[in-house]
Amino acid sequence: MATTSAPSSYPSCFSKPHSNLKDLNKTQLSYAPILQAKLTKQWRGFSSIGNGPRIRIPNKTEHFERRRRRNDGVVRCTAEGLERGILVGGGRRSSSSTEKVKVNVPERLKVVAMVAAVMCLCNADRVVMSVAVVPLAAKLGWSSSFLGIVQSSFLWGYIFSSVIGGALVDKYGGKKVMAYGVALWSLATLLTPLAANHSTTSLLAIRVVFGLAEGVAFPSMSTLISRWFPTQERASAVGLSMAGFHLGNVAGFLLTPIMLSSMGMSGPFILFSSFGLVWLMIWALKVSNDPKDSSYISKSELLLIQAGKTDSPVKNDKFPPLRLLLSKLPTWAIIFANVTNNWGYFVLLSWMPVYFKTVFNVNLKQAAWFSAVPWGTMAVSGFIAGTISDNLIKTGYSLTLVRKLMQSIGFIGPGVALLCLNYAKTPIAAAVLLTIALSLSSFTQAGYFLNMQDIAPQYAGFLHGISNSAGTLAAIISTIGTGYFVQWLGSFQAFLTVTAALYFAAAIFWNLFATGERVFYD
Repeated sequence: MATTSAPSSYPSCFSKPHSNLKDLNKTQLSYAPILQAKLTKQWRGFSSIGNGPRIRIPNKTEHFERRRRRNDGVVRCTAEGLERGILVGGGRRSSSSTEKVKVNVPERLKVVAMVAAVMCLCNADRVVMSVAVVPLAAKLGWSSSFLGIVQSSFLWGYIFSSVIGGALVDKYGGKKVMAYGVALWSLATLLTPLAANHSTTSLLAIRVVFGLAEGVAFPSMSTLISRWFPTQERASAVGLSMAGFHLGNVAGFLLTPIMLSSMGMSGPFILFSSFGLVWLMIWALKVSNDPKDSSYISKSELLLIQAGKTDSPVKNDKFPPLRLLLSKLPTWAIIFANVTNNWGYFVLLSWMPVYFKTVFNVNLKQAAWFSAVPWGTMAVSGFIAGTISDNLIKTGYSLTLVRKLMQSIGFIGPGVALLCLNYAKTPIAAAVLLTIALSLSSFTQAGYFLNMQDIAPQYAGFLHGISNSAGTLAAIISTIGTGYFVQWLGSFQAFLTVTAALYFAAAIFWNLFATGERVFYD
């Protein structure tokens, strides 16, 4: 009986528990979704269940789902060992949402965009008068020679402020000096039509004040770019800034006739002065003199800028050594280049509408279009020149070779185009040749314009002021001289030939004495 009862009792004692385990398993499976939801909710709050140990819910489904989403583009932060994926099972975000990646624009690009905008305003404010002076001269009966005097009046102030402005920029930085300049020239622009209605003397006086204010623009721009950009990016940055400058010509030539016809003489002056005041408010809040003083720049961008600088300018409270600067031929190469560039530039800027009206008898609006097209292409070609220059430097070509190449293109090309302009028979042919001349002249932006930072980074603002003053004097002579030539000879041809010869002479002098190496170390 013992042997028979044992086997019957042995399986019976385990059959019941086995059945209970199966039932328990079924019970647990039936409540699995509810339990899973509770555990997930408690885990998010880092809570425990009952009195037992803390329970984590790294279930396999969630684990593999995370891996799949990471492979689809979810960012993993390896530095911290954290995975920035989509929250699973949460009510705050849907399971189909994706992480938005913020694209950070480098701070130096924002700075150069602001510089380009102010250079656009700088030139547009000049051009307004070049267009408005045509009906003004007809109304007041000015001769061609006196028209040249009015056109050059802003340069009388410009010639004095360039040197002083350059020295101020070296001492106080480009931000503050540029801000005061914009405030003053915007006010002068606003008052120009009132001065013109009062008297010719008042008009000349307000144009002198306008020139005094604008004289600080180029030294400020040059210094800001040298501080905010590494050496191998400066030509492109200057190209962008000068693109804005040349587009100012386009805006001025195209908008001024429209505003004159719709709002009268005051219209374009009010428009552009308002733009200047809006720009000033943004500039004061967003831009700093130096990237290391900026509260917006990232550490990585700051390191990139500092690592890419071959010069180390120091702030010097002493007045720059004028005699030392003028004792070196590379300085005179820059001065002569600036003289030539300003001579040709202001002849074309001041006299293009008059040229098309006198030679081809086109009306003011048509003259504005013919005058605007060359400046628009100049904006593009200037950026292309800067990009080519930077790429050549990165490839390994010497700075001296690149500066000489860019400057040679910028002088020889316009010289040839101006000689050909003497034989233009139609306004379209003239516009094409002027477009070629101005487009190629923009290559000088990657030549002498940057060379000041190359040879004397600590005195670049002052050196820019010296060369700009000499160039402004040349611009005054050429602007007034063109008027007298036209009045005496009844033609623009003679003065265009003189300008072409000057371009060729300056190209030869530049290639003999210019250098991309640092010359001044004190």
